[in-house]
Amino acid sequence: MHRLLPLLVAAVFASRLVCQAGELRLSAPLEHSVTQRSSREKGSVRIAGCVEGLDERAVIEARTVVDGREAPWAALPAGVKGDEFDSAMEIPAGGWYRLEVRVTTAGQVIAEAAVEDIGVGEVFVVAGQSNSANHGEVKQKTTTGRVAAFDGMAWRIAEDPQPGASGKGGSFMPPFGDAMVQEFDVPVGIVACGLGGTSVREWLPKGDTFPNPPTVERSVERLPTGEWASKGAIFPPFVARLKALGPRGFRAVLWHQGESDANQKDPTRTLSGILYRQYLERIIRSSRTEIGWEAPWFVAQASYHVPGDEASPDIRAAQAALWQDGIAFQGPDTDALKGDLRERDGQGVHFSGKGLLEHGAKWAEKVGPWLKEQLATRP
Repeated sequence: MHRLLPLLVAAVFASRLVCQAGELRLSAPLEHSVTQRSSREKGSVRIAGCVEGLDERAVIEARTVVDGREAPWAALPAGVKGDEFDSAMEIPAGGWYRLEVRVTTAGQVIAEAAVEDIGVGEVFVVAGQSNSANHGEVKQKTTTGRVAAFDGMAWRIAEDPQPGASGKGGSFMPPFGDAMVQEFDVPVGIVACGLGGTSVREWLPKGDTFPNPPTVERSVERLPTGEWASKGAIFPPFVARLKALGPRGFRAVLWHQGESDANQKDPTRTLSGILYRQYLERIIRSSRTEIGWEAPWFVAQASYHVPGDEASPDIRAAQAALWQDGIAFQGPDTDALKGDLRERDGQGVHFSGKGLLEHGAKWAEKVGPWLKEQLATRP
C-alpha cells in the first residue's frame, strides 16, 4: 500500500503538453480542481497552457462563467516563455465556475479553451492510518456535489474510495466535506494520504531511530546497534504531495492515527505515549520545514481497537499534549465513537456507514469554528 504515494507524486510531474498552432491547451487549472482561497473573498488561481507561435504581441485573457453570468475578460499578467504561458488570476471564492481563456493578437482571437467546474474554497490534507483512509464499511458520496478529491495528478468528485489513500471502502471525507460546504458555501478539496495499519514510527523521516519496532515492519529496519529506524517510505512522498499544492495551498492537515501504536498484542511493539508525542511532533515540524510554511495540523484522539480494548490513556494523553503545547489543534475524540458506529455490528476497529457520517460530523465540529476564526481575523 505504501507504493501508492510515490506513484501518485511522480505522476504529477510526468505529463507535458504538446503545443499546436491555433490550439490553446490548458495544463492548469484542472477540471474539478479546488484552489485554496487566500482570503474570505478570493483566491489566486494558476492558469497555464501553451499555443504554438506565441509572441510578444499576444494577449492572454480569462474570465469566469457561473449560471450563465459572464465576468468581464481580464488580461493575465505576463508569464509567456516560448509557446507556453504560466500566470494567475484572482477569482472570487465559490464555484463551480467555468473558466474561459483566450489568446488574442492585434485584437483577433487566435485560440481559446475552457475548463469546467473549477472552485476557490478550502483544501484539506487527510493523513494517518486506516480510519483516515478507505477502510470504512460503507462507501460514501458527496451530497452537495461540491467536494472534490486530488490524487496528485487529477481532480474528481470525492466519491469513495478516495484516491491517494489505501483501502477500497468508505471514508469520513465526503460527509466532512459536505458539512464544510454547507457551513461556508465554497467547494472543498480533499487530498487523502492515509495508509492502513501504519505506526507513527513509519511516518518518520528516513533514518530517524526508535527503540522498539511497530507490529508491521515493512517500512522500518533494524540497525546493527539494536535500534530500529524508519526507511523513509512514507514521509518523503507525503511531503511531496504537500509541496505539489504550493505555498499555503491547503488549509490544514487532519491527522487520525494511533491505533497501531496503542495496546499491541505483543506489548514489545506498543509505543509509549512519551515517544508517540515526540515522534508526531517530529513529523509535524519536519513537514513544515520541508514545505516552507507553518501549516496547521489537527490531531484526533484515536486509539480504539475493539470492545474491551477501547482506549489507550497513554496515547490519548500524548495526542492531547500536542494541542496543549500549541503544536497542533484539537481534533475529534473518535475513541468515543462505539457500538453501531463501528463495523461488523460494533465488533470492528473501522467505522460503519453510520459511523463514517458521525466521524465526518465530528471533524467538522472541530475544524469549522477554527476556520471561522481564521476568516474573521484574516479577511
